[in-house]
Amino acid sequence: MDWRDHGILLTSRRHGETAAIIEVFTEGHGRHAGVVRGGTSRKIAPILQPGAQLDVLWRARLEEHLGAFQVEPLRSRAAAAFSGRMALAGLNASVALLSFCLPEREPHPAIYKQTEQLLDLLGQDEIWPLAYLRWELALLEELGFGLDLSACAVTGAADGLVYVSPKTGRAVSADGAGEWADKLLPLPPCLRGEGQAPDAEIAAGLKTTGYFLEHHLAPSLGHNPLPDARARFVDQFTRRL
Repeated sequence: MDWRDHGILLTSRRHGETAAIIEVFTEGHGRHAGVVRGGTSRKIAPILQPGAQLDVLWRARLEEHLGAFQVEPLRSRAAAAFSGRMALAGLNASVALLSFCLPEREPHPAIYKQTEQLLDLLGQDEIWPLAYLRWELALLEELGFGLDLSACAVTGAADGLVYVSPKTGRAVSADGAGEWADKLLPLPPCLRGEGQAPDAEIAAGLKTTGYFLEHHLAPSLGHNPLPDARARFVDQFTRRL
């Protein structure tokens, strides 16, 4: 059994004396793990950094086996990731969420493409938080927890939408919210792709996507909490407000 693909390195951990087990998010084969022989060597270890774009060849005797990877670097994102605290925190949040929530060996080409585009923006701190927010929206949509922000769930109106129902993920207008307004999540214009997306709005949007990641997506995967890396990124971002 063998295949070749390109992908984004999510995790790498030491295995035995000289090998490493890596997890790669590939376009055609999804989140996939395998052993890299010599993965701790001076030649290969610098390649195996989170966010790196790799050409990978996977081989195993049987499809269900862990298998082994041969890797070649296509693009390193280390310089961009270490350009500042925001970039590093954002990279760590992205790869941690993918490792946490993507089903193993199941292709998700749409979110793969968007992840590739997101990581290529690392280091551009003025535009990256909004791109990351849109990526979280896309991730929720891809995994079956998408938000419906097209019209008010109560009145059917398409205007004046300022809230999101924490139960249904549907938009709610100020008129439709009534006495339940304080129990709803914020719907800033940037979540609908509108307006200039100031930092305060992006932070409000991250509060809403974070709620659905934590209270809808995570429970569907078991009892593990969201990766701490996401909270660290949000904290790093909100410091500049």
